[in-house]
Amino acid sequence: MARGDRFASTIIEKAVLVGVFLPDRHYGNPPLAELEGLAEAAGTKVVGKLTQRRDAPDAATYLGSGKVKELKELVQATGADVVIFDNDLSPAQTRNLENALQVKVLDRTELILDIFATRARTHEARIAVELAQLEYSMPRLKRMWTHLSRLRKGVGLRGPGEKQLEEDRRLVEKRINDLRAELATIERRKQREVASRHPWITVSLVGYTNTGKSTLLNRLTGANVFVHDGLFATLDTRTRKWPIPGWGTVLLSDTVGFIRDLPYHLVASFRATLEEAREAHLLLHIADAASPDALDQIRAAYKVLEEIGIQQKNSILVLNKVDLLTDSSRLEHLQELFPGAIPISARTGVGLDRLESAVREALRRLRVELHVELGIHNGRLLAFLTAQGEVISRQFRNKVMEVHCRISPEHIGTIQRWGGQILRREEPPQDVWENTAAVADEPTWQS
Repeated sequence: MARGDRFASTIIEKAVLVGVFLPDRHYGNPPLAELEGLAEAAGTKVVGKLTQRRDAPDAATYLGSGKVKELKELVQATGADVVIFDNDLSPAQTRNLENALQVKVLDRTELILDIFATRARTHEARIAVELAQLEYSMPRLKRMWTHLSRLRKGVGLRGPGEKQLEEDRRLVEKRINDLRAELATIERRKQREVASRHPWITVSLVGYTNTGKSTLLNRLTGANVFVHDGLFATLDTRTRKWPIPGWGTVLLSDTVGFIRDLPYHLVASFRATLEEAREAHLLLHIADAASPDALDQIRAAYKVLEEIGIQQKNSILVLNKVDLLTDSSRLEHLQELFPGAIPISARTGVGLDRLESAVREALRRLRVELHVELGIHNGRLLAFLTAQGEVISRQFRNKVMEVHCRISPEHIGTIQRWGGQILRREEPPQDVWENTAAVADEPTWQS
C-alpha cells in the first residue's frame, strides 16, 4: 500500500449520508461536505445523501417517519451497507433506525471515533481512543445485546441476556478505570516532559483538521513528518526545533486537528496530547483560507480551545493555502475580519517571511532586555546568549565583556549559574504587549 493510502480501509462499505438541519446549527457549505470527507476518511464510498430541515429531532428516529421511508428506499436502491448521520443519535434512535432500515447506523461521534481508532499509531493515542470509544459505548451496550431478548426468563430468574449485559458492563467499567489511570500516568509524564523544556520558548500549531499544520511544520523546521490530504492525519504531537532569524531557536509542535462538534469523549481523552498547546508560549492558529467554510472552521477551533481552557493564550491567526484561492475577495474578507492574520502558503513558501516576522514580534514581549557581564573567555555563556536570545551589542573592557541582549526571563538562572552577572534588566514596553495581543482577538460571532 502506498504511503499516501495507508489509511485506506480493506473493506469498502457503501454509505448513505443523512443530515437533519436544526435551526440553531450551521452545517457547512455545501451541506454534508464535511461529513462526506469524514466518511471517505473512514474508508467508505458515499452512494447517496438525504437531508431534512426540522425545528426539533424526532424522539424515536431523529428523522420524520416519511423521511425514514424515503431513506429506506434510498438504502435499498443504492445497496448501501451503512447509514451515517451528521448528528448525534441516542441509543434508542439508533436501534429504531437499524430496525427500520435493516442496515448499520452510525452517528457523527461514532464515525469520528472510528477514524481516530484507525489512525492512532502511538500507545498514548491508542489508549485515548479506546477510552473515548468505551465511554461512548457504555449507554449503548443494551442495543448490542438485543438479539438475546427473545430468550425466555423464568419467574425469579433473570435471562442470560441480562446477565451477560451486566457482565459486559462490569468489564467495560473496569477497563475504563484502568485506561483512565494509565492516561493519568501518561499525562503526568507529559507534564514533566513539557516542564523539562522550560529553558525553551515553545510555539504550538493548532487549528481545524486538514488545514496544513503538518506541511507548515515540515516547511519551517525541515522535518519530514507524515502529511496526508485528509481529515485527522495527525493524532500525535510532534515537536521540532525551529530557528527563527533574528530571534533564535524555538520548539515548534504540531497537534491533533480540531473539528466542528468534536466529541467531548475525545477532548477529555486527548488532554495529554494537547499538553503541548496548553503550555506553549504562543499558538499559531492555522486556518484554510481556501475553504468555503473558513469562518466556521475558525469558530469551531476557538470553541475547542475554550473547552480545553486555553482560549486566552496569545495566538496568531495564519491563513494558509492562499495558493489555492481562485477568488481574492475571500482572502480580503477574512483579513477585514482578522486584521492581524498572516496569509501564507505552507506548500509554496509564500508569506513565511512575514509569518516569521510576526512570530518574532509576538515573542519579543516574552523577553527582557539584560546587560550581562561575563569573562571574555566564557564562550559557553556567550554562545548560549546568542542561541537562546537576541544579542544587541557587545562591549569589551579589560578582561570582561558586557553583552546587551533580549532573552526569556526563564534563562536568567542559567546565565547566573554559568558565570554571568546581571548588571541591568529592562522589561518590554507595554505597547508591545498590546499591539502583539491584538492579533489574537476573536470576532464577535453571531448565532
